[in-house]
Amino acid sequence: MRMSKLVGRQVKETPKDAQTVSHRFLLRGGYIRSVSAGIYTLLPLGRRVVSKVEAIIREEMDRVDGQEMLMPVVLPGELWEESGRYDTVGDELLRFQDRNEKAMVLGMTHEEAVVHMARTELSSYKQLPAMVYQVQTKYRDEARPRAGLIRVREFTMKDGYSFHANSECLEAYYERCHDAYVSIFQRIGMKDVQVIQADPGMMGGNVSHEFMAVAECGEDTIFLSPDRSYRSNRDVATTGLTFVQEGALPLEKVHTPGKTSIEDVAAFLDATPEQTGKAVFYTTGNDELVFVVIRGDLEVNETKLRNHLKESELRLATDREIEDIGSVPGYASPLGVAAEKVQLVFDRSARHSSNLIVGANEVDYHYRNFNFERDLAELAESVEIVDIATARAGDPCPLTGEPLEITRGIEVGNIFQLGTKYSAAMGATFLDPNGKRAPLIMGCYGIGIGRAMAAVIEQSHDQYGPIWPMSIAPYQVHICALNYKKEAVRTVADLLYAELHASGFEVLLDDRGEKAGFSFADADLIGIPLRLIISPKTIANGEAEFKRRGSEGKDMVALDAVVERLKAELARES
Repeated sequence: MRMSKLVGRQVKETPKDAQTVSHRFLLRGGYIRSVSAGIYTLLPLGRRVVSKVEAIIREEMDRVDGQEMLMPVVLPGELWEESGRYDTVGDELLRFQDRNEKAMVLGMTHEEAVVHMARTELSSYKQLPAMVYQVQTKYRDEARPRAGLIRVREFTMKDGYSFHANSECLEAYYERCHDAYVSIFQRIGMKDVQVIQADPGMMGGNVSHEFMAVAECGEDTIFLSPDRSYRSNRDVATTGLTFVQEGALPLEKVHTPGKTSIEDVAAFLDATPEQTGKAVFYTTGNDELVFVVIRGDLEVNETKLRNHLKESELRLATDREIEDIGSVPGYASPLGVAAEKVQLVFDRSARHSSNLIVGANEVDYHYRNFNFERDLAELAESVEIVDIATARAGDPCPLTGEPLEITRGIEVGNIFQLGTKYSAAMGATFLDPNGKRAPLIMGCYGIGIGRAMAAVIEQSHDQYGPIWPMSIAPYQVHICALNYKKEAVRTVADLLYAELHASGFEVLLDDRGEKAGFSFADADLIGIPLRLIISPKTIANGEAEFKRRGSEGKDMVALDAVVERLKAELARES
């Protein structure tokens, strides 16, 4: 490709709305252009990168016996009604009516569509296991798109779905897909991808892992042990915290005028937040009240709480709602709580700590020395004890005991053991060896294509532009022909361009005749791995200057040795 004909110009100024490295360089390098918030056009350079990412994904999916198919973007709402998600998924699912007033949706994910297919195509255990995948456009009506391709509304995704006769088969295949994903991200050229325990969220199922590309701009918080034996998303991370167990002291009611916060109460009573119990009230989507008690220095992890309660909606309760059950906001207490009016949940930190300071359910008063076993004995059987605390950097790792480290990550892939969540709801069954019908057992495997491209840049760049891995670079070789309008330079550059093409190289030739600084700046913004510089000075010596993108080193190569040198450079990548 000649740059004089390339659609997609390089931009010198940084766009005002581009806050992340990948967003800046994808716009400035001529890879993408914004159409609307969270909606982008892939220009030819961007499409070449994406095509290579997709090719790698297809190869790895085919290796694990995947079969490519293609499902519609527009889906009937009735399929989502069958699964139960039409009304439970929020506004991110774009719903509309066609001209016949039939409810339709734009697919943000395709579980319903693939189960609809399985109902007619998979009927016997003899066909199982089976895995199908697609590379398809999705639409999520994201409220706050940001960071270029990292959080968008329209996006391309590889989603795969496996079907099994039993859980053992699913678990074995899940591991194969896990290994395939590791290979995909290595081949794409990501430098640091952590596979972490994750919250299944709206997808459902019991087991889920996310593939996180470590990057400062990542929206997800990752907890890691120093040796990386423990890796978890903030939503499900646990810790190895231990709790003080001392002899129970007498329960004592103390005056705490105007002290409603944990910090104020602790300071007033000459205690630490760790010696207090915090009361937090939530209201579910069914308007049921949940009373949570957790140690005062910890925060409630609402994702853990939602998962425990099996609730999709959860919000902080209002003072009025708290008062309606006879509790006093700011001084609420597990002591004397109206158990029939509220669901009482204790974090293990509050259950296993002794002599805590808790509210007295009376304005301006607290209790010292609350002990669960002694003071809540009558309600003990109705209290739910769970881990609902948010992990913190420095907390002990649950596996090693070492302080947990914290970093940020971009979710580039996820895998789920869905079980029968969708097949049972939608009646997708098969005949087992005994001739009995059973719901298909499912797995789900997704990769965000655009996110993957952006994540590679976040991990591979310098101040001038991206540094593409050879495996997904838009071109392998960039020829910068300086003074191209001079016949000698043009002749050598064109001959070299043709020779490299004939040898199977993917080549971009800068034939615009721009000055050296301008040409080099554009080359850095494009980020192609191998660069050849042709100028009157180099051809006078029968040479071309060679350098690798991102490397300070450069050397001169005889023109008749360029092809062999580039072949050697490519061999280093394999």
